[in-house]
Amino acid sequence: MPQASPVAPPRVSGGQDLKSERDRFVALAFCWADFLLEVDMNETIVFAGGPWQAITGMTTEQLVGKTLNDIVMTDDMALMRSLLGVARRQGRIEDVDIRFKGLRQAGLPIGFAGYFLEDLDNHYFLAMRISRNQGAGLVHGGQKATDSNLYDANSFADVLGGKLKSAKGDEDNQLTLINMPGMAELKERLDPDQTAELDKVLGTYLRANSVDGDSAAALDEGKFGLVHANDMDVTGLENQLASVAKDFDPDKKGLSVEAATMVVDAENISEEDMANGLVYAINRFKESGGDGGFNMQELSSNLSSLVSEAAAKVSTFKATVAEKNFHLVYHPIIDVMTGAVHHYEALTRFEEGVSPYEIITMAEETGLIPEFDLAVVEKGLEFLNTIPRNKPMSIAVNISGQSVASEWYVNALNALMAENVWAKGKMVFEITESAKMEDLESANNFIQRLRKDGYPVCLDDFGAGAASFGYLMRLEVDVVKIDGPVVKDAQKARRGKALFESMATLCKNLGIETIAEMVDDQQGLDFVRKCGIDYAQGYLFGKPNANTKSFNMAKHIHMFPNPAFSTGRAW
Repeated sequence: MPQASPVAPPRVSGGQDLKSERDRFVALAFCWADFLLEVDMNETIVFAGGPWQAITGMTTEQLVGKTLNDIVMTDDMALMRSLLGVARRQGRIEDVDIRFKGLRQAGLPIGFAGYFLEDLDNHYFLAMRISRNQGAGLVHGGQKATDSNLYDANSFADVLGGKLKSAKGDEDNQLTLINMPGMAELKERLDPDQTAELDKVLGTYLRANSVDGDSAAALDEGKFGLVHANDMDVTGLENQLASVAKDFDPDKKGLSVEAATMVVDAENISEEDMANGLVYAINRFKESGGDGGFNMQELSSNLSSLVSEAAAKVSTFKATVAEKNFHLVYHPIIDVMTGAVHHYEALTRFEEGVSPYEIITMAEETGLIPEFDLAVVEKGLEFLNTIPRNKPMSIAVNISGQSVASEWYVNALNALMAENVWAKGKMVFEITESAKMEDLESANNFIQRLRKDGYPVCLDDFGAGAASFGYLMRLEVDVVKIDGPVVKDAQKARRGKALFESMATLCKNLGIETIAEMVDDQQGLDFVRKCGIDYAQGYLFGKPNANTKSFNMAKHIHMFPNPAFSTGRAW
């Protein structure tokens, strides 16, 4: 399907005759369309072309003088008017499906595209065809949900800044977030085909009311966002969505719909600050509880503070990275048979009382994590440089999956390690948030370069998602770290031990060593050892500490069948 509208608008000059221009439009439109309509501002048809009689029983002459309400199905008329509103605001309509009355095949959708032209008596010029690609419409790049054809949260965030600024130079566009609590429960009452159709219809309404007909997103189940003109009827859209949900609901309960509209002062907010604030707001919206756990009105009134909060956090974080105003603490990775310290994981700590998780999550959300990850490597090298070169000591530093995908980070890291060849065998790279790696081939090339240069690579969070096993087929790593909650759950579930052992066996067969997180007591250590895990990490051996000498493994001698304590050897 074309990326732009398949029908070009007529061009008008001075004294050109309207009929002549319409005829030119007809000739060009028929290259794409099966049917044509010209409609005035009162929604009255003033011209029709194509084989309308074959599917509606009315000739083109009989259609002239009819209104759209006479031929469009009642349930779709609100959507049709929304689309005409899009045309008035933006000048055009992309390919969208509408159902018409009198069709010989009940429910057969008609796709249409067209223009609203002030120069031609404020008429709509609509080119229509039997839908050849139902549900495909309006794809302009970015990831779209399968049925709704809306952006996903990440892609939506990428296009927000440009969409919020009006292309016509009038008042800036607005962002509205919509919550439909109970959507998951409604879909449980529907069969798969009905669920897909519900997503499609909701997506069509949202796109029709958005800027360019292509500025809406499915942020989470029952949570949506759209960028729209400031005169869009938000209450009317809420009512339309509620009506759609009720029509689909076999119990006719429907869903409540609540919206928060954010007026963004794009003139006085930098593009970067605005983008960070909006991403921050959207993520808070996604994380909120679906039923009554989120105050939409509060969100609507607090965008300015969210933007300011995000901007301040970004500014502070950038200064923290530039000045390396953080420190590292170290947590030992222990051989489950001997108790020897294999290596230490370097963990970031900021000022007292500040959550490193929240700061790092913010850095990932705002795209600043590559700079931070590089600063952590630099800090780790500084620490290793204080250790005598002949002492067996190695540390693992974290790399976000986002950094792996950053060309800047990859180049900067390669240059840094080339300047510090003495660190070979002393530094391990642990990839976190691996689910954010989309190009696994490029990721594996990055990993293999590190391994070739003498730096082992660990895949973190293993077992936390189905993607972990698929990654082992595409990513050649030295070790995997099994996610802590997976380790804990395996000890509770009746079949947990068998499933956990299968993870260890799979890795062993692939020549990959394993680390179990959250080993916090003797029972946990015995469990992972029996399951065939190679190494353990947890509070059983102490909490992370800036002083690696604080970990006295001799006092744990009774925990290991073959005690042979040593510290910090490398792979």
